[in-house]
Amino acid sequence: MSILDSLLAFWSKTGIINFTWQQAVMILIGGLLIYLAIKKGFEPLLLLPMGIGAILANVPVVNMAGPEGFIGIISHFGISNGLFPLLIFMGVGAMTDFGPLIANPKTALLGAAAQFGIFTTLLGALALTQYAGFHFSLSDAAAIGIIGGADGPTAIFVARKLSPDLLGAIAVAAYSYMALVPIIQPPIMRLLTTEHERNIKMEQLRHVTKSEKIIFPLAVLGLCIILLPEATPLIGALMFGNLAKESTVVDRLSNTMQNSLMNIVTILLGLGVGSKFSAEKFLRIETLGILLLGLIAFSIGTMSGILIAKLMNVLSKKPINPLIGAAGVSAVPMAARVANKVGQETNKHNYLLMHAMGPNVAGVIGSAVAAGVLMAVVPMIG
Repeated sequence: MSILDSLLAFWSKTGIINFTWQQAVMILIGGLLIYLAIKKGFEPLLLLPMGIGAILANVPVVNMAGPEGFIGIISHFGISNGLFPLLIFMGVGAMTDFGPLIANPKTALLGAAAQFGIFTTLLGALALTQYAGFHFSLSDAAAIGIIGGADGPTAIFVARKLSPDLLGAIAVAAYSYMALVPIIQPPIMRLLTTEHERNIKMEQLRHVTKSEKIIFPLAVLGLCIILLPEATPLIGALMFGNLAKESTVVDRLSNTMQNSLMNIVTILLGLGVGSKFSAEKFLRIETLGILLLGLIAFSIGTMSGILIAKLMNVLSKKPINPLIGAAGVSAVPMAARVANKVGQETNKHNYLLMHAMGPNVAGVIGSAVAAGVLMAVVPMIG
């Protein structure tokens, strides 16, 4: 082979000649995710590896998102089978204190109310298909609706089963809106509450015993097994992590779940999700629809929690600050911190954080239950 032939052969394998404009756009999107993670601090633990994954998925020639590619192998290992979201739930359980929910069980209603956004958005996705020329199946609509729970692992767990082709767009929407909780929620909270309601002080929560904290995860798991087996993988992982923490007899395991395991899985999850950002799957009109519907879902979830809290105030003798209803979306603990911050804007001595953690952790359970309902019902219908 002549030198010219060798140079031509080399040139044919360079990125310059093999790049498509779609891949270039996706690499820019990956760069945007990295920018948001580093410069803005938006969910950096996920957005940074997702951004790198998006770039690697669109490198020409080597096909790193393919079955034998670097991030393709990661995706097949832990996302296609739902392993990574379950391990994340174990870590979340080990870091969660269900004490505020146990001390004030009625706040579970606020976590449940925030899931209205999921089912409303499911109908919205079907409406876009019917009237706006989109092509969302019932399974696609169900996977998109889960974004309203503001729970990234749950969204991934549902999408990989019901709508794997949309997993990338659903994941980036879910984590983006989780990161944007401090921006999206406060205007909604101020719009739907009066200054008097934001000023409501709540009674100090009672002490929750160790026995109650041990019985709670076992009771929730038992109810899930009996009533909704489809949600058991998520609920089981969450409650196992929490039981390991509260039992205090396996601190090594609990610490591993909270730290080493959580960190490793977060890296792999981000890279694996990034593998779904290939240009042919992401650059579609459906992606814009998903981002819009995700915002609507998250907003409705926030509104529902606040409105149910206001209704509870009408029916209950003990007042509830409606701001904690917004924490029913399961962006833990960001949503609870936002509720506390907005409350302190009205009264700097009003401490709502622990009260907001009740609906916040209830929202984690609620989103997992909603996911179980959808995974059980949707395949039978469609």
